[in-house]
Amino acid sequence: MNFLTGMNALTLVFAALCIFAIAYRFYGLFLANKVLKIDGNRTTPAVKYADGHDYVATHKHVLFGHHFAAIAAAGPLVGPVLAAQFGFLPGTLWILIGCVLGGGVHDLVVLFASVRHKGQSLATIATREIGPVTGTISGFTILFIMILSLAGLSLACIGAMHNAPWSLFTVAATIPIAILMGVIMKFRRHSVTLASVTGVVLLLAGIIFGNRLMQPDMLGHWFNWDVKTISIAIPVYGFFASVLPVWLLLVPRDYLSTYLKIGTILMLALGIVFVRPVLQMPPLTDFIHGGGPIIGGPVFPFIFITIACGAISGFHAVVSTGTTPKMIENERQILFVGYGAMLTEGFVAIMAMIAACTLMPGDYFAINTPLEAYEGLMASHPSLAPVDLSYLSEHIGIDLRGRTGGAVSLAVGMAHIFNNIPYMDKLMAYWYNFAVMFEAVFILTAIDAGTRIGRFLLQEMAGRVMPRFNDKNWTPGILMAGTVFTFAWGYLVYTGNISSIWPLFGMSNQLLALCALIVCTTVLLRMNRGIYCLCTAIPGVFMAVITFWAGYVQVSRIYLPQKQYLLATLAVIAMVLVVAVFVGALRKWISLLKIKTTVVDAYGEEVKETAVE
Repeated sequence: MNFLTGMNALTLVFAALCIFAIAYRFYGLFLANKVLKIDGNRTTPAVKYADGHDYVATHKHVLFGHHFAAIAAAGPLVGPVLAAQFGFLPGTLWILIGCVLGGGVHDLVVLFASVRHKGQSLATIATREIGPVTGTISGFTILFIMILSLAGLSLACIGAMHNAPWSLFTVAATIPIAILMGVIMKFRRHSVTLASVTGVVLLLAGIIFGNRLMQPDMLGHWFNWDVKTISIAIPVYGFFASVLPVWLLLVPRDYLSTYLKIGTILMLALGIVFVRPVLQMPPLTDFIHGGGPIIGGPVFPFIFITIACGAISGFHAVVSTGTTPKMIENERQILFVGYGAMLTEGFVAIMAMIAACTLMPGDYFAINTPLEAYEGLMASHPSLAPVDLSYLSEHIGIDLRGRTGGAVSLAVGMAHIFNNIPYMDKLMAYWYNFAVMFEAVFILTAIDAGTRIGRFLLQEMAGRVMPRFNDKNWTPGILMAGTVFTFAWGYLVYTGNISSIWPLFGMSNQLLALCALIVCTTVLLRMNRGIYCLCTAIPGVFMAVITFWAGYVQVSRIYLPQKQYLLATLAVIAMVLVVAVFVGALRKWISLLKIKTTVVDAYGEEVKETAVE
């Protein structure tokens, strides 16, 4: 591995871009045309069931913006930063391989399956493709994991925005700006460009002038919110985003956020081109066998559940069977939106890995290690002494030691790269706060979409008991389901903390991805795709092995020895639910494989069985 030591970050950026471009051009098209046989002549749910509220045919670039903003939360930012504990090589390889062969396939096929099932949830698809018992278990599994996920994402967001007026103001400003964009696009034909320019100009104005407006002698005291205040504000925002018409707030805000997200990543890429920083973190560290100060377990299997959304994510299945399939204008958009957005997120994860690994290892560990544990780390690893930490803390304006969780070290890494661009060396504090705000926007766009999707799912499940809930336009049902779901994860946010909620996120997120791949393999088997079913089956088997392996290690070696019985119980429940889904699917697979004849469905396609759409 010595030849990789001191690798130039620019080389890694170029390699990632080439790999993702080739994957989209060849493997993506193969999946769309050969495996899924996408048909642009089929009427999509957005057109067939258009209601102006949830089913809204949307321009593909706007929809890409919404989908990317919804799926790209804390995972591709924080996960790679935490995984840098093992060195830059394991995380980088998993992002590149996992994204192309796992995450991209997962997102594409799940989105396709939902479009073919009226844009409905993964639980409904499981019910129709496998059976009602498996569908019901899938519904509870998804709700259980989503509540944990949204609580964890919110807590990460709170950690970035509390007592940070400038960041909070800029994030809050995206809400009225998005509503204005939504009104423009709704009531003025062919106005995507006008709405985009208006939104970007206003967002840039908020970023540029927000720093001055948020000074204590101006409006800073109005936005200097503490943890509890933000803990209430985020669920309130999530509730309104889940019940208002999708065109008014959710889609335009996510679309606007995408400019900020992709723009910042492109700026970071250009910064790397100018600065050409060296990866200071070695390819592999001493912690690959476990015992690290950030991640206690060994690199295998913990690298997979730590990277999470940057390579493959079950949360994406929730988005791909929630808001996005109800807005697909033409089936030909599925490749661009599903596979393309996942590859874009993979590139974000690569940039996050680079930002963390360009810091000196001593500085990286000093930021991410709890203060009480850092002295012990220094005693056992004297080479991890801080190098530039005092300089960074002085120029950013805060003490950076012991700010665990990954978000701060990512912001510091980004600020460090921007700071080395010519004529930018006096703006480190600006870049740091900009990066924190950028992270918060990433997370919030997943929270609003996730809450809306949770409301959809809760309505579907309640509709089995009280059919009126199946009417997606029934206002009392919308408000009741939105309130119940928001309260469930909002309560965890208000009463919990990041250390008690986040550890379950990685494992439960990958369990949900496994669940989605199981259902999608069933769909492909029914559609008589033959050997092409391996495109989802192989990633599914791999995810099953590594996720249950990681779950066993977490429960037996971390939770139980530390007497964290609640976390252990929740982890076991999540694994048992997914096993139940797999058992139901396996029975269906055996049944489908025994069928040697085919039937023609309503669209003239030969399948093993027809399914209710």
